[in-house]
Amino acid sequence: MRAGVDLGGTKIDVLIVEGERDVHGRLRRPTPTEGGAAAIVDAIARTVQEAADAAAVDVGRLTGVGVGSPGAVDTAAGTVGFNSNLAGGWNDPYPLADELARLTGTRVAVANDVDVAASAELELGAGRELPSFLAVWWGTGVGGSVVLAGRRWEGNGGAGELGHMVVKLRGRRCPCGRRGCVEAYAGRAAMEARARQLHDRGQPTKLFDLMRKANRDRLTSGVWERTLLENDRLAAKLIEEAYDAIAAACGSVVNLLDIDGFVLGGGLGTRFGASAAERIREKMRPHIFNPTRDPPVRPAELGDDGGAIGAALLVR
Repeated sequence: MRAGVDLGGTKIDVLIVEGERDVHGRLRRPTPTEGGAAAIVDAIARTVQEAADAAAVDVGRLTGVGVGSPGAVDTAAGTVGFNSNLAGGWNDPYPLADELARLTGTRVAVANDVDVAASAELELGAGRELPSFLAVWWGTGVGGSVVLAGRRWEGNGGAGELGHMVVKLRGRRCPCGRRGCVEAYAGRAAMEARARQLHDRGQPTKLFDLMRKANRDRLTSGVWERTLLENDRLAAKLIEEAYDAIAAACGSVVNLLDIDGFVLGGGLGTRFGASAAERIREKMRPHIFNPTRDPPVRPAELGDDGGAIGAALLVR
């Protein structure tokens, strides 16, 4: 058995997995909002320990721990850097694998969060019948992973940064510091910042009331869903802007690579599922140069477990 860790901007999901996807234990904790990389590693270690307890296995007897992380991940070095969405953010490469191995007493492998989720969908889920596809992970940020001819395309290590494709010149400021990125319009962190800004200017919304009622300190995907069900106009507007930005970027990917389809996951992508997939597909069509191309957008079959299952596959 081994642990798979899906590290996100609002939550840390840990599964104790045997074989490909036989789950023996699971635990979820909120992601720290401050403290940087050291706080993240400590929170992961505690969550892995509790998940292992739930599976009745000693952490030290696990084959290993796989971690899917956002940010600039160097899998060979086991480091994670330039991460603006976790625990207040940090820039310099941090030895996440070594520090987590020290705390857990077992070997640790780390890779990009969307890459591991895409690998799981390629092997076990919605990507099995797509020779080439882009995994679109819509959550706190917007991640991407490219699969070509059944294999992930890594480039020189940084391929798939869908969230930082520019969809509007001199557009809205992105959490990365640049302007006009997809993530500036579709990342949950940027959407929350925009909602607060507009609410402070007098636009009514139930987003923050429902957030407090849910005992959350951030606008989680569940809060967005509940607010939309309340027919909140501001929430609906911001979600539509997110669909527009993701669709524009995906249309450009079709024009560049002529891929066979898309797999949609992540916190918001999984929450809205088939309806989000269809909206993105509809909004993508006007951006595709070749009118005979209409690639499908499929919800991730592994759902919320995909990232952690993919991370666990790192330590087979």
